[in-house]
Amino acid sequence: MDEQGPEGRGQRPRGRGLHDRVLESLGPAITAGDYPPGTVLRTDELERRYDVSRTVVREAVRVLESMHLVESRRRVGVTVRPTEEWDVFDPQIIRWRLAGPDRPRQLRSLTALRSAIEPAAAGLAAEHATPEQCAELTEHALNMVATSRGQQLPAYLIHDVAFHRVILRASGNEMFARLGDVVAEVLTGRTQHRVMFSDPDPEAVTLHVRVAEAVRAGDAEAAERYTREITVGALRELDILAP
Repeated sequence: MDEQGPEGRGQRPRGRGLHDRVLESLGPAITAGDYPPGTVLRTDELERRYDVSRTVVREAVRVLESMHLVESRRRVGVTVRPTEEWDVFDPQIIRWRLAGPDRPRQLRSLTALRSAIEPAAAGLAAEHATPEQCAELTEHALNMVATSRGQQLPAYLIHDVAFHRVILRASGNEMFARLGDVVAEVLTGRTQHRVMFSDPDPEAVTLHVRVAEAVRAGDAEAAERYTREITVGALRELDILAP
C-alpha cells in the first residue's frame, strides 16, 4: 500500500477544497473495502486524520449518507453500511468502484445491466425516436467510425457515450433515460482503466451504425438485435481484458 494509506485512492488536489478532499479520500476507501461494512468511523478521528474542522467532516459524511454508504448515529459515530444498501447507480460510486480492486466484477455487473436494458431501449427508440434524435444517432455513429482507428479512444469515447445516451432518451421511457449517467460511467471507466483494445472492435463500430440505421428505419427488431450484439461483444472483451 502506498504512503497515502487506503484513503489515498481517488484523492483530489487540495485546491479543490477541504470538503472534496475528505470525500474523495474516504469514499474510495469505503467502496474498495478498506473499511468493511460495520466499521465505525468516529468524527473526531476523521477531523484529526484530515486536519479539518468538524463542519467539513460533517459535510463530507452527509454526502456519503446520501449515497447510503454510511449512516451516522449519535454516541456511536459514522458506520459503514452493508454493500447491498449502497446506491450502486450513483455515478460517483460507480467511478470509485471502477478505480478499486473490484473493477472486473463491477464491470461485469454493469455490462450485464446494459445487456438487459439497452436492447429493449433501442427497440423502443425505433418506435419513438424523433427525426432530430435519429439524426443525432447517425452523426455519432459516423463519428465513431471516424475515430475508431489510430488510437483515438478519448475522441471515440465522446461519441460512444453520446450515442448510448440518445438511445436511452429516444426510448421514450424516463426510467431508461435516467440510466444515461450509469452507461456513461461504464464506457468512461473501460477507457480510463484500459479495459478496451487500443482501437475499438471494428464489428462493434459497425453494429452502432446498424443500430442507427434500424432506429431511423423504425425497425425495432433489428435495433434490439444489433444492440444486444454490442453488449454481448462487450462481455467478450471483458473476458479477455479483465478476467
